[in-house]
Amino acid sequence: MPLILFAAACGSDDSASTGASGGPGASGSGVKVTGNVGGKPTVTFPSGTPATKSSYEVIQPGAGNGIKSGDRVIVNLTVYNWDGKGNAVQGSSYDTKRPETIAVNEQIPQVLQEGFTKVKHGGRLLAVLASDSAPQQQATAPAEPTKVFVFDVVGTAPAPLKAAAGKETGESIKGVKVESPGGEKPPTLSTKTKDKPSDKLVVKTLIQGTGPKVQPGQTLTVNYTGKIWGTDKQFDSSWERGQPAEFPLGNVIQGWQQGLAGVPVGSRVVMSIPPALGYGDQAQQGIPAKSTLVFVVDVLAAY
Repeated sequence: MPLILFAAACGSDDSASTGASGGPGASGSGVKVTGNVGGKPTVTFPSGTPATKSSYEVIQPGAGNGIKSGDRVIVNLTVYNWDGKGNAVQGSSYDTKRPETIAVNEQIPQVLQEGFTKVKHGGRLLAVLASDSAPQQQATAPAEPTKVFVFDVVGTAPAPLKAAAGKETGESIKGVKVESPGGEKPPTLSTKTKDKPSDKLVVKTLIQGTGPKVQPGQTLTVNYTGKIWGTDKQFDSSWERGQPAEFPLGNVIQGWQQGLAGVPVGSRVVMSIPPALGYGDQAQQGIPAKSTLVFVVDVLAAY
């Protein structure tokens, strides 16, 4: 589970108290952070009761580009439960070796919205998220322990393209039709055919992008529509949701991992994915077992 989900559980509340940025202890929490940016930090907690007010403190300001509201910040983060007992570490992206991306917007607690704008690339931010940053809980719900985050800012994710852009190739997969209306309008995919699908992965480039090629360890931003071969039954579409999908390429089915690696950003591809590289014998919601999956995908960003 992404570590930032620990923060999401704290919700967003404009009344959360934000501490001053500045020298050590400026947040008033008494939490101390040592160690160099770029490595897992060491955090020491004051004795006594955990903080009940949310706050932040700039540990290292950083010397790179600044961060503004609306940016998607790539960070290494380490999170602790400040319960006044063990104060146990809950996880660190330095252990998983997978930095995470956080959108600096109203979906994250106010203390983080403000704190991130006070550090630059290469900087380190301490954030204490206490119960005052949580949405009003039901009286019967147990209170969440105060969370302490240390964020090391790696950089800012590139702004994704709006749609595939480049030269149309004229390529296609026999039995599959894709119509591209141009501009930012989504393509239409048809998979109703009597042709037998290949038992191997088939990937065709419909629009050749000019961006860098996707690498296996990257996080992608894409728009896509997925249908089942032969029936034209649609089971998913980010275009219809009105929001591109963002995910580490290593976290999706093998057909996507193999099919999108090496594709230039800005491209539109159509993929026929055999069951062995999809969901195999396991039925999924809207997808029968042993289905050949067909996707049309716009690769909008990779980092």
